[in-house]
Amino acid sequence: MKKIFIYGFVIILVVIAAVLIFKGKNGNEQAFKLVAVERGTITEKALAVGTIEPDKEIKVKSTIPGIISEVYFKVGDLVEKDRPLFKISPNPTPVEYVEARRGMEIAEVTRRQLLKEKERKVSLYRDRLISRSEMDGIEARYDETDLKHRIARERYQLMEKGRIEISGRNINSIIKSPISGVVLSRNAYEGDPVVPLTNFQPGTELCAMADLEEILFKGTVDEIDVGKLEPGMSADIQVGALPNTKVEGKLERISPKAKKDGNATLFDIEIAVMNSSEKTLRAGYSATAYVKIRERKDVLIIPERLVIFEKDKRYVEVKEGDVISKVEIKTGLSDSLNIEVTEGLKEGQEVVERPPREIT
Repeated sequence: MKKIFIYGFVIILVVIAAVLIFKGKNGNEQAFKLVAVERGTITEKALAVGTIEPDKEIKVKSTIPGIISEVYFKVGDLVEKDRPLFKISPNPTPVEYVEARRGMEIAEVTRRQLLKEKERKVSLYRDRLISRSEMDGIEARYDETDLKHRIARERYQLMEKGRIEISGRNINSIIKSPISGVVLSRNAYEGDPVVPLTNFQPGTELCAMADLEEILFKGTVDEIDVGKLEPGMSADIQVGALPNTKVEGKLERISPKAKKDGNATLFDIEIAVMNSSEKTLRAGYSATAYVKIRERKDVLIIPERLVIFEKDKRYVEVKEGDVISKVEIKTGLSDSLNIEVTEGLKEGQEVVERPPREIT
């Protein structure tokens, strides 16, 4: 008898719980919100992800070998064109130094010998004992030897002191700034050896510079959107480090060739930053660009989540009085949040927004 009473009590509790759940579900099904149809602007945009980069970045290198003895700047400095950046001290090997010294001495001996021979020839020519062509020959040989001697001497002086003066022009081992701009990075320090830039080797990169008044957004856009883009389109750039700053740009270049990133097919693009002088933008900032493809102003819009897609048609639920009815509509542009309504609704109509269904 006691067991029957317990079983009966459990059954009653189950029935009561089922009724409450059923009523709760019906209550949720009846609950909804109303969203008014409004006028506004809707823009179709293409999303690009990338970084802020200088338009032109210069890698400063040396054409002479040696050791860095002085550095005249710090990273981040704004330097003018032709301002000294590095001083390179010669650092020849013992063999190179001896060869340069002995080469200069040999050239000096050869020049002195030809000078004596030239003086003898001049005396003979005055006495008309040799021809003019023979005199011209010895003068040419002497001039060539004298030039080789000067080359050997200048090479030795440059190797020993790091500077010489030729025809009133000072030639030294000071590396100067090739442009007016900001020093982005420094790769060489006092005491570091310098490998010169030649036709056979790239040379030591000393520092990198750029004019930060001419900067670009460099990023990638998905293949779905790239066919809609054209150079000249305007863009809004959102810099991650400056969330409250609006940066405007203009699309300049679209890569003709795609690249793979995992399973995605992407195209490189470049956007010129139009108002860079008004912002503190630094090279390497992460940024997101929204390229404006098409725009509609003063059109009817509703949240896209309210649209019901059935086959090739689109519907919404509207409330008129106490009656909720399903209405077919035609749509236009979408920005993934809102969608343009071209037919089927009027401004001020109330569209039903059902609550999301619970996952069971």
